[in-house]
Amino acid sequence: MSIFRQLANRYKKQCETLENHSDPELATRYYRTNTAQMMQSIEELFKADRNVRIISTSKEHGEIAAEIKKDKNFFAIVTVVTVKPFETAVDINMSTEQSSVSGVHPILKREVLSIFEMLNKKHDFLGAARNADK
Repeated sequence: MSIFRQLANRYKKQCETLENHSDPELATRYYRTNTAQMMQSIEELFKADRNVRIISTSKEHGEIAAEIKKDKNFFAIVTVVTVKPFETAVDINMSTEQSSVSGVHPILKREVLSIFEMLNKKHDFLGAARNADK
């Protein structure tokens, strides 16, 4: 990646996971569970953190929207999709309107990875970007 692209990425105010992400750490994560159990786990994680306020939950669409207030204010949307029976994909889109002299994207990425880390402790992690080549 060129130095200019790295510098531009550092100042992005949005960080999201994708199946075919250029950064392997930000690839879609897969877990051995169903949508209902994963949604419940995410809600419990968010409710346990006093810095997080759940704004809305849509079990029909498999989405949870939350506001996170830590060193910066973030808005997160976590999307949960059942791929196969007992195989669930999780994607996170996190954004902020604040900025930082050193760039805000690394902070957003750290928050996304911390959510995945907590989910890894609650559910069997099957891998990342499992359907990237399909």
